[in-house]
Amino acid sequence: MSVSDERTRAATGAAFLIERQDPADILIPEALDEENRMMAAAAATFVEREVDPVFDELEHLSYDLSRSVMAKAGAQGLLGIEIPEAYGGLGASKVASTVVTEALARSGSFNVTFNAHSGIGTLPLVYFGNDDQKRRYLPKLASGEWIAAYCLTEPGSGSDSLAAKTRAVRDGDDYVLNGTKMWISNAGFADLFTVFAQIDGDKFSAFLIERDTPGLSFGAEESKMGIKGSSTRQVILENVRVPAPNLLGEIGKGAHIALGTLNIGRYKLAVGALGAVKLFLGHSARYAQERHQFGVPIASFGLIQDKLGRMASEAFALESAVYRLAGEMDAVLAGVPEGPAQSRALNEYVVEYSFIKVFGSEILDMVVDEALQTYGGYGFSADYPIELGYRNSRINRIFEGTNEINRLLTVEQLLKRAMRGAVDLLGPAQAAVQGEPVTSVEAPEALADAVRATENLKRGTLMVAGMGAMAYAQGLEREQELMAHVADMVGLAYLADSALLRAERLQGTARADTAALLARLYAFAAVDRARAMAIEALRRIPGGKDVRTRLPGYLGDHFFDLIALRREAAQVVLEADGYPL
Repeated sequence: MSVSDERTRAATGAAFLIERQDPADILIPEALDEENRMMAAAAATFVEREVDPVFDELEHLSYDLSRSVMAKAGAQGLLGIEIPEAYGGLGASKVASTVVTEALARSGSFNVTFNAHSGIGTLPLVYFGNDDQKRRYLPKLASGEWIAAYCLTEPGSGSDSLAAKTRAVRDGDDYVLNGTKMWISNAGFADLFTVFAQIDGDKFSAFLIERDTPGLSFGAEESKMGIKGSSTRQVILENVRVPAPNLLGEIGKGAHIALGTLNIGRYKLAVGALGAVKLFLGHSARYAQERHQFGVPIASFGLIQDKLGRMASEAFALESAVYRLAGEMDAVLAGVPEGPAQSRALNEYVVEYSFIKVFGSEILDMVVDEALQTYGGYGFSADYPIELGYRNSRINRIFEGTNEINRLLTVEQLLKRAMRGAVDLLGPAQAAVQGEPVTSVEAPEALADAVRATENLKRGTLMVAGMGAMAYAQGLEREQELMAHVADMVGLAYLADSALLRAERLQGTARADTAALLARLYAFAAVDRARAMAIEALRRIPGGKDVRTRLPGYLGDHFFDLIALRREAAQVVLEADGYPL
C-alpha cells in the first residue's frame, strides 16, 4: 500500500464513537507530502542553528535575545504559517502548522514564546480582524518585527474566563478600558495585545491594543516553577483609550473569538507535547544503554523496558491522533472563505480539541517523569536534560484551560452536539445499553483482535455516557467525577482508534510490524484503563448495577500479555535509539 500522499476527508466531529473510518481517509505522518516534510525539516534546522546555540541564555529570559530569535523565525517564514499570503504570511495548512509546532517543541521556553505569538496571539486577528486591521498588523507579526500576546485570564477569572471584570466604556471615538490581566505570555516584550473586556459591563468583546498606548502598564515578571525563559507578567489597564476601529470582531461576540482561539491553542499544545515526548523518549533510550549497573546496561532490566515500551506506545497513539485531527481540520476548511467562517468550521472538532489537550499534556508528564526515573539521581540534577523538561512540562496541564475543565468540556460539548443532531449519539448510546458486543470486524489479521477490542471500548463508552446522561439529566454537571471518567474513556477510544487506523494503513510497508505492535499495545492498555473507569462510573449511576453484566462484553479481559508486548516495544525503541517511527 502506498502512503506517499496526503489524503483525508472532513469527518463529523465525535463521530469516531459510532463509526470506524476508512484508513485511507485519515492523515498519517508517513503520508505527509514533500512540501510539509521540507517545512518540518526547516523548523528542525531553525532550532538546531538559531535556538540551540543560545538555549541557556534564552532559558534565563532575555527580552532582546527572544525578540532577535523571533525575528529570525519570521525571516524564515515560521511565524506566518497560518497568516494569509495577502498579509505577509504563507497561508499554509494546519498540517504545515502542526509539523512546525512539533519541531519547535524541542526549544524549551522559547517554544512558549513562539506559540503564544503565532497561535493564540495572532489567530484572533487572522480569523476575526477586518482588512484594515490585518494590513496594519499581520505583516509585522509574520516578520517578527512585532510580537503578539493574548490577554484573557484575570486574577479572579481563570477557568471561568468569560466572567472577566475588565470593563470598556465608549467615549467619543474611543473605548476606555480598565482592569487587570494575569499570566500573560510574552507580556514583557509584546507589541500587540488582544485584550478581552466587558463593554458596559455585559458585552464580552475583544480589542487590539498597542504597547505604547497611554495607561497600559505591566506587573513584574512572575517567578515560575518552569518555562523560566518565557515572559509572564500582568497587563494593567488604567483608563486606556483604544480607538473604536481597534475593536476586534463584533460587540458582544468576544466569546467566539476567545473560545475559538483556545480550541486551536489546545490542539497545538498537544502537538507540542508530542514533540517533547519523542525528545525525552530518545534521551531515556540512549541513557538506558549507556548506564551500567550490576555489570549490565540498565536497558536490560525489565522495569526499565516496561517504561520504554509504555512511552513508545503512548507516543505512537498521540502522534496518530494529532495528525489524524490535523488532516480533518484542513479538510473541513476546504473551500471555506477566510475569516470568522474558518473559526466556525474548525469548531466541528471542539470535542476532540479538549480531550487531545488532556491526553497530550498527561502523556508528556508521564514520559518526562519516567525519563527522570530512568536517569535516577542524575535526572534530578540540572546538569542533565531531564530536570528542565520535568519543570517545563507541568504547566501544560494548566495552560489553555486546566485538564479538569477540559474533561468537563469534552462531555458537555459531546452532549450538545448530540442534542442538536450534529452527530447521532443518542441512538447508539441507547443501543449500547441493550445491545451485544462486536464479535467480528473487517481488519487485517494482525490487528483484528485490537480493532475488535477498540470497537467494544467505544460501545462501552457510549453505554456509560448514555446511562449517566439519562440518570442525571440536567444534574449531570454536578457529577464532575463521572464526567471526567467518560471524557477519559472518549479520549482513550480516539487515540486507540487513531493508532489502529494508522497501523492498518501501514500494512505492507517496512513500518507495518512496529506500527501494529505499538497500536495493539496501546489499544489493549486503553481497554484495561477504561474498564476500571466504567466500573467506578456504573457504581455511581443509578441503575448502573442493572447493566454491569454487559460490561465484560464491551470491556472484558482481552487476555493479552502486556508485559511481553512492552518488552517487545522496548527492544524496538532501543534499536532505534528513541522513537522508532
